[in-house]
Amino acid sequence: MKKIYKSYKFRIYPTKIQIELLNKHFGACRFIYNYYLNQRKESYLNNKKYINYYDNQKDLTQIKKLNEYNWLNKINSQSLQYSLRNLDISYNKFFRKQSKFPRFKSKKDNHNSFTIPQNIIIENNRLYIPKFKEGIKIKQYQVINNDNILFATISKSPTNKYYVSITCEIDYEPYNKTNSNIGVDTGIKDLAILSNGKIYKNIKTLKINLKKLKYNQRQLSKKIKGSNNRNKQKYKLNKIYEKITNIRKDHLHKVTTDIIKNHDIICIEDLAVKNIMKNHCLAQSMNDVSLGTFYSMLKYKADWNDKTVVKIDRFFPSSKTCNVCNYINQDLTLKDREWKCPICNTIHDRDINAAKNILKQGINTLNILSGSGIESDIKQKQVEALPLGKSVKSEINQFDNSIQYIILNH
Repeated sequence: MKKIYKSYKFRIYPTKIQIELLNKHFGACRFIYNYYLNQRKESYLNNKKYINYYDNQKDLTQIKKLNEYNWLNKINSQSLQYSLRNLDISYNKFFRKQSKFPRFKSKKDNHNSFTIPQNIIIENNRLYIPKFKEGIKIKQYQVINNDNILFATISKSPTNKYYVSITCEIDYEPYNKTNSNIGVDTGIKDLAILSNGKIYKNIKTLKINLKKLKYNQRQLSKKIKGSNNRNKQKYKLNKIYEKITNIRKDHLHKVTTDIIKNHDIICIEDLAVKNIMKNHCLAQSMNDVSLGTFYSMLKYKADWNDKTVVKIDRFFPSSKTCNVCNYINQDLTLKDREWKCPICNTIHDRDINAAKNILKQGINTLNILSGSGIESDIKQKQVEALPLGKSVKSEINQFDNSIQYIILNH
């Protein structure tokens, strides 16, 4: 058994009075976030002065005493402070070059939420949080010990459904070891192709619902802005998006759980998903397969179950390399799904061959940690795979960074 942090998402059914109070919480947290984001920007632009979280926290206590902002006293003060904390986290991520500069939140955003950091109790199918003494009706699929609750986040979906996501520290029993290593090649046609030949199909939820989606988008564009008919049509459109998201997420959970459950070492490619999304020919299909979420799920489920996920360098020619004799086929194009090695005469399925090479490369990368001396061979293969005349300095730096990543996370 081991301690892990896990979140459970439940549907809640607030009354009309509770809905009004929840909306006030959404609005107040959004107001605090925008108010202090604007204050930080103006302070730096006008006075070159940096304001931190503790400055905002002190100021929040003062403005709540003013008549102009006394309505903030009706809102849970811990939720307001957590909104400040979220702003500070966004600022720090920007300065560490991990994300873009924080933007102002809009009332029209589809993501309305606020966080309660403590004093959360679930009892008799009701959720008790500060300012909600009568409790909110909750539909549970999992029994939760109140002593294990760390914090909770209340959210409202675009289809006007209310949810609570409760994060707990629980005792978790990892999956048994299987002594099995696998290479995973991902793509658009198939979600994941394993080196043992197993294939997980891409269910293409967006493509299947695209005709219905386009029709409803056209209907929305015809409605007058601000009218009830436009709001009704927007609700229909949001229901389609919600259905697509739920089906895709359910499929990704099933696939990643099956891979983690049956293998101890999972070798994957370090794909630049954001760069692929910039290609307008591939963006929609890449969004439909949702590889970023797939890799994220693999990573945290591997951490839970003491399994290892190895990312190989993105410049390694996994599809072009023969997994039998290591010949590199420079003439291979994206439309070639099968090819024959001119050296050993092996006929390769493009994706399965890539998965086998990813497995070998991943194991080699792990062996580097024990000083097996394979690093130079890997870099040489990267050089051979590059077009003539192209510099390899940046590619080798990328490789060094990936090795450091594995060392820190192994």
